[in-house]
Amino acid sequence: MDLITPEYGLFFWQTIVFLILIFLMARFAWKPVLNGLRQREETINDSLASAENARKEMQNLKADNERLMQEARAERDAVLREARELKEKIVADAAEEAQEKADTIVAQAKTSIEMEKRAAMADIKNQVASLSIEIAEKVVRKELSSKEKQHQMIDDMLGDVTLN
Repeated sequence: MDLITPEYGLFFWQTIVFLILIFLMARFAWKPVLNGLRQREETINDSLASAENARKEMQNLKADNERLMQEARAERDAVLREARELKEKIVADAAEEAQEKADTIVAQAKTSIEMEKRAAMADIKNQVASLSIEIAEKVVRKELSSKEKQHQMIDDMLGDVTLN
């Protein structure tokens, strides 16, 4: 047996065994392996489709979340704007009410001052009149202490009166 010279019998049997092996492999091993590969490929494709759907759903959720955040910001801004306007209105109303009360108090004070002024003037006039009467009474008593002065005064007064 020489390694350089080929033997055709061995080659023939190796070919037959090889063909039987290929037939057996095709019949029993390759179909399950190919089915397993096909199932694996389908599983991978399904997983990729699920991942793509999940990615799209995440994008949709992110867009919805952003939209909700914008709506919440807009609503917050509207509430803050309304609160600011309400505060300004309340402050303006309070200032207006305070001004009205102040005006009323000032008007009442002016009226009270005017009434006090009139009462004081009337009191002063009464006191001046009383003093004038007392002074006139004292002067008249002194002037009219004698009979002669009384007659002279009556004559002077009659002379001042004119008849129509």
